[in-house]
Amino acid sequence: MEKELNRRIVINPEVMAGKPVIRGTRIPVDLIVRLLAQGVTIQEILEDYPRLTKDDIKASLELSTTF
Repeated sequence: MEKELNRRIVINPEVMAGKPVIRGTRIPVDLIVRLLAQGVTIQEILEDYPRLTKDDIKASLELSTTF
């Protein structure tokens, strides 16, 4: 799974102050996790952020469980 996280999530001190983001976007992982915690569905997130995929959301959740 770590390889999948590395493909989808990046940490760059010059992007979003070093927060983990979905590769190729400025969408922070913590935003995705917070939306899910608030009851927003995966489908709603995908509609609001069309550059995301279900696998991006899964990787965000996987990363959040490692902290």
